[in-house]
Amino acid sequence: MRAEVDGVSAVRAVPGPVIDVRPAGDRAVVRVRGDLDLDATRPLERGLRTALVSSVHGVDLDLSEVGFCDCAALNILLAARQRALMEGKTLDLTATAPTVDRVLDLTGTRSLFADPDGTAEQGADEEDLRELRVEVVQLRRAMQTRPVIDLARGILIASFGLGAEEAWRVLVTASQHANTKLHHLAQDIVSTAEGGEPREQIREQLAAAVARVRAESP
Repeated sequence: MRAEVDGVSAVRAVPGPVIDVRPAGDRAVVRVRGDLDLDATRPLERGLRTALVSSVHGVDLDLSEVGFCDCAALNILLAARQRALMEGKTLDLTATAPTVDRVLDLTGTRSLFADPDGTAEQGADEEDLRELRVEVVQLRRAMQTRPVIDLARGILIASFGLGAEEAWRVLVTASQHANTKLHHLAQDIVSTAEGGEPREQIREQLAAAVARVRAESP
């Protein structure tokens, strides 16, 4: 549902987060309140699309009031960022909650949404160079960590009878609560499967994450 009050467009999911879209000069400001999980992906995508269409130079995104954030929401943010770049715009995070910080830090994607000069108005060449450098760093990191993460997902699927998406959500949830990087957790899981001794904290977090994901699954 979308309502407009005093120039502010609010995209609401019932139940779900509240996503406010507000014009701010040649940019649009998007403020999100609530949880950003799998059920919130559609309203989040609609809100960001509305903001991009209505802006000239891009979107400033305020996630300081987000209570929960998972990789489903991050995928929407990454897709919106890519759409913005294709239109010659930017998608910048101006404020984030701790739950969002964990996902960004675990996945190494924070710098993709940063505006280092504090303004969206940069020269095209400088912006392109910055984006290229960031993409190279992210690609290298992904190439280094993806094999062990895929192995860990396979182990979780075989051990707990999970689906591929459920296994990914277990990894993300456990890494957040254990305060450890995703690929470090994946390496611990692979080492355990190869005969290593699992750390008590990791074992407890995995069990809790499996229980939570199963409870959330339809």
